Amino acid sequence: MSDGRSLAYLTGIGVERVQGLSGARGADLRKAGIATVADLLLHTPRRYIDRSLLAPLAELPVGEEVTAIGTVKKVAVRRPRAKMTIVEATIFDGASYLFAVWFNQPFRARQLTEGSEVALSGRIERFRGRLQMKSPDADVLDRPAESLITGRVVPVHPSAGGVGPGWLRRAIHNALSRARPVSDPLPAEMRERLGLCDRDTALFDIHFPETMDAIGPARQRLVFDELFRLEVALAIRKHRQIEEEEGIEHVLGAGLVESFIESLPYTLTGAQRRVIGEIQHDMASSHPMHRLLQGEVGSGKTIVAMAALLTGVQGGFQGAVMAPTEVLAEQHYLGLAPLAALVGVRMALLTGSSQDRTGVIEAVAAGTVDVVVGTHALIQEGVGFDRLGIAVVDEQHRFGVHQRVGLRDKADGPQPDLLIMTATPIPRTLAMTLYGDLDVSVLDEMPAGRKEVRTIGASAGEMGPIYDLIRTEVAAGRQAFVVCPLVEDSVKLQVASATAEYERLQAVFPDLRLGLLHGQMRSADKESVMAEMRAGDIDVLVATTVIEVGIDITNATVMVVEDADRFGLSQLHQLRGRVGRGEHPSTCVLVAEPTTPEGEQRLAAMLATTDGFRLAEEDLRIRKQGTVFGARQAGMPDLRLADILEDTETLIVARREAFGLVADDPDLQRHPEVAAELQALLGGEAEWLMIS
Repeated sequence: MSDGRSLAYLTGIGVERVQGLSGARGADLRKAGIATVADLLLHTPRRYIDRSLLAPLAELPVGEEVTAIGTVKKVAVRRPRAKMTIVEATIFDGASYLFAVWFNQPFRARQLTEGSEVALSGRIERFRGRLQMKSPDADVLDRPAESLITGRVVPVHPSAGGVGPGWLRRAIHNALSRARPVSDPLPAEMRERLGLCDRDTALFDIHFPETMDAIGPARQRLVFDELFRLEVALAIRKHRQIEEEEGIEHVLGAGLVESFIESLPYTLTGAQRRVIGEIQHDMASSHPMHRLLQGEVGSGKTIVAMAALLTGVQGGFQGAVMAPTEVLAEQHYLGLAPLAALVGVRMALLTGSSQDRTGVIEAVAAGTVDVVVGTHALIQEGVGFDRLGIAVVDEQHRFGVHQRVGLRDKADGPQPDLLIMTATPIPRTLAMTLYGDLDVSVLDEMPAGRKEVRTIGASAGEMGPIYDLIRTEVAAGRQAFVVCPLVEDSVKLQVASATAEYERLQAVFPDLRLGLLHGQMRSADKESVMAEMRAGDIDVLVATTVIEVGIDITNATVMVVEDADRFGLSQLHQLRGRVGRGEHPSTCVLVAEPTTPEGEQRLAAMLATTDGFRLAEEDLRIRKQGTVFGARQAGMPDLRLADILEDTETLIVARREAFGLVADDPDLQRHPEVAAELQALLGGEAEWLMIS
């Protein structure tokens, strides 16, 4: 460990203390999330310009993507028609001119001032005898004579809080000059074994590399640091689960699970049997189970969860199943109750609107209910268990960790086992970060007879054949879903959208029975609609994404998703999974006219595969790191530099090293700088990560 100031120490120094940031700029950066010197040093460049290799404007190759640097000689703005703004700039390098044009980017006129030096990146064209770039990326540099950009590799930092790349570059240089040498929390032995440079070198080279070759090792070290911090926190949580929590040693071989499996009208898949074995092995241990169960839509997670619940019940304990919505909780109850009845297990439903709410609460507390299914109502004050032995949490990404812990804490005495189910496939690398403390079981085999859903695309102007398909399926005794456009940030607008579409489709299908379902309906009304759908009394159900997960209508064979490009891949995959659950061929229709490249990519992926794990990885590629934890539990830290897909090998190494370090030094007493950095850089997120 080198001498010098640590990153943990630098988190205690406000960004306003840096030369050049004492006034409004420092305040603006703080509002943008760059509040400390450590934050500033971890605000890394988004790209680099190697000025030692730049060619004069006259020598730039036409038709290729290049970076050009010059001085802004003129900026003009034209508005040829309504809703159209054209910004034109003339760039001069002392010998030749380059013309740049931007469409509907009026801010460029404010960004580019005459006399400033800029770097333009884009495709070089020759238009009417002159060199031109259309809508290039533009970064305002500094005075040509400034040493930080003259004849060297120039970092281009992302603007933050209105502070541009040039100002950030100077501020970071000033901060580094004061902070160096930055100490290193990693043992020298670990750095040498892994071939990592020291942190001081990494921080300098990521911002001000002497050559382009210096950037790679610097980034590798900082990516490792970011993932290592995350995995150390998860390793501490895992260690506490194993060493500090008293669990329940459940009884195996008592016959209840075996009787249940034998009573089923079908044979379990090999994957189901394997996963049940993994769960029962955990439940027989003296340590509480913390296991994630994931699998494709229709892979049989409900049967596996029931086997886990019965493992607890056969030893005299109770089970609880918590779902994110009342619709899904009721669906679970209706699916599980007949299975429980096969072996004489008593089951009840508890939601915020349960009619016999008081009676159910009393029965659960008295132990006369073996398994209770519910929503977050299960963790509210006044709900208690006689002997809670296993908790199953469905669709974990919709719950905050404190809700998960709240259910488990309903037990008096030993900690109950915890099984988390998710129907949203999670790539292995993301599972190591989102659920890094959990053991993972994967149902990677589909039950016999499950049919693949045909997926087709359509535009809003060609719905005739789609409506004919719905009529044909309904005439054959089947049912259909129509999911309305997602309206961001407005529940009211989404409800209005669904209601308007319901009324429009009544005119399209005057002879069919239509139903409407959205999240703002009263619970009793939602339950009534779902009961009608299950009974076959509704031909076409118009709905919002309230039907995204868990809805099991085996007779539904058509899923129409309107404005499908507004949905994430995970949502689209879940919606497609609402059909194809019975014996009849099914079709998913994605209605869209994508307006963004991301929307086009999502639709192309959905049309190309039905593999949820492939789609999950593609979703990560499309969204990248800014929203990689968009569906995560509250409190999960975002990654600044690491890329979950691109940095897989580094993640695996960081996880191995983190778990090894914690196994050898659980309280980090011999690694105080690692401990300090964990608290300083992750803050409340460290607490979240270490909640067991």
